[in-house]
Amino acid sequence: MPELRRITSADVARQAGVSRATVSYVLNATPGQSISPATRDRVLEAASGLGYAPSAAARTLRTGRSDVVLCLLPDWPIGNEVGNLLGNLSTALAREGLTFVAHPGSREDRPIAEIWKAITPAAVLSFTDFSDDETEAMQAAGVALVVALLGRAGRHALELELPQQLTGRRQAEHLTGTGHRSLGYAYPDDPRLRIFADPRLAGVRAAAGGEPVVRTVPLDPVAAAVAVDRWCAGGVTGICAYNDEVALAVLAGARRLGLTAPRDLAVIGVDDIPAARLAVPPLTTVTTDQGALAAHLATTVVAAISGRSAPLLSAADLVRVVIRESA
Repeated sequence: MPELRRITSADVARQAGVSRATVSYVLNATPGQSISPATRDRVLEAASGLGYAPSAAARTLRTGRSDVVLCLLPDWPIGNEVGNLLGNLSTALAREGLTFVAHPGSREDRPIAEIWKAITPAAVLSFTDFSDDETEAMQAAGVALVVALLGRAGRHALELELPQQLTGRRQAEHLTGTGHRSLGYAYPDDPRLRIFADPRLAGVRAAAGGEPVVRTVPLDPVAAAVAVDRWCAGGVTGICAYNDEVALAVLAGARRLGLTAPRDLAVIGVDDIPAARLAVPPLTTVTTDQGALAAHLATTVVAAISGRSAPLLSAADLVRVVIRESA
């Protein structure tokens, strides 16, 4: 089998009858060049016909960074909401000519610097905080945007925290709006999920008009029944669950006690997973428009790379209640 040779810009230049510099100017849309439309079309046609793909390594050498957007995932479960966000963000960035790379794992396993230095990304996103030294090192290396999506680092640090708080507010507002004055919060038993659970609980507190009774609820009907029994004994009539899975555990615990929702205990979840509509009774929940959120984050990344101001995020337009029979 003959060895396949990579098509280069020199091949495109020969095919189009122009210099390699002209090919570079056309394919990189270099401003300030007086290239005729006919020449531009000839170069583009030659590149397409030959199947030319610009070298990512050469582009990195030329610009000082790649077209990669690196997302650092901490060591916690990837649930429905985060999974949808990552998928939508990958699609939205691809439309902008950027490649999305998600790297899971803890910082103890491999230092952050080793990861971003190996890729030379255009932007780095993380769900947790960066240290000041980490932020300064990345910015000094030419990373256009450093964002802690649920932390304090960077001016876009509250991109995801605001929707999380609003999610909790929407839960509590729905329950108080239907007459419930004593609320409980079903907290997940996985401590790694605090990054989402705490801002949601803060939103419930802000809208409940009083301190909700917080109990940790494992995904186990027997343990959940213990929590439900204590809530009911204390006069709690409405439960805001961390997510739909925890809400389903609450419903299962209630059934073990012979209780029904919403007559004995109203329950509202988060995420609108497929099982939510199949629950008995069907689960009322709060959902976030992950497609719109991903598009906003992609626009923010592109604006930073281009040196433009990023648009503002209206979290109120992203979060809504899906009303079913459980609350």
